[in-house]
Amino acid sequence: MLTTDYVPGAPDWVDLGSRDVATAAAFYTALLGWEYQPGGPESGGYGTFRLAGQTVAAIGPLQDENARPAWTVYFETADADATTAAVQQAGGSLRFGPMDVADQGRLAGYTDPGGAEFAVWQPGGTKGLDRVGAGALCWTELYTVDAEQAKRFYTTVFSWDTQDMPLPGGAGTYTVVSRAGGGPEGSHGGLMQLATDMLPEGTSYWQPYFAVIDTDASVAAATARGATVLMPGTDVEGVGRIALLRDPEGAYFAVLQPAESMS
Repeated sequence: MLTTDYVPGAPDWVDLGSRDVATAAAFYTALLGWEYQPGGPESGGYGTFRLAGQTVAAIGPLQDENARPAWTVYFETADADATTAAVQQAGGSLRFGPMDVADQGRLAGYTDPGGAEFAVWQPGGTKGLDRVGAGALCWTELYTVDAEQAKRFYTTVFSWDTQDMPLPGGAGTYTVVSRAGGGPEGSHGGLMQLATDMLPEGTSYWQPYFAVIDTDASVAAATARGATVLMPGTDVEGVGRIALLRDPEGAYFAVLQPAESMS
């Protein structure tokens, strides 16, 4: 379960890189009931999404004209410089940073050996998202071309615990990842191997899940606003009803109606 009691290795931030921040912000505020708060002139166009006055995500303009719009998941670190060294030693590569964000924290961005991009946040004045769970980020998931490689990499970098679970019908294996020593209650994401031709861009990527009240209604609202359905609403026993989507700019995300809200 994601919580705001952040520890090293746990997701603590998520943001969207967009070509058109205003239009993308309008899509997500309409879909998820968030409010968009632009940053000041010094923010470079970076702003936050809020729900009930709490920060649930952020958005900013793409810094590379060749980059595609995408959500980036950040994991907490106590030392961004040490994590950078660990990433590189484990076979990943540095995309940006480490760099300070005023007195709010220190960040760095990476690409894992399978091509998936992710980032870390070393807390300063900003500890992380104010809210996770209902109406906000509730899970993170990696679709990878090489699950064993991904497990080795992330357990080396973040000391995650992993648990393999067979998928229904012999469809493969799903690996649940948890903070070190956290057990099932400390789980915050999963990873699953997919063939290259099953990955929309042909490469590995991290995807955020946002908790919603009604998955099917959210899918209908998203498609009415120009999103594409990658996987329609599907029940997952003990988890809830999920759907995978691509927003109008091409960024991938998912929605989850938790099982406890469906009874």
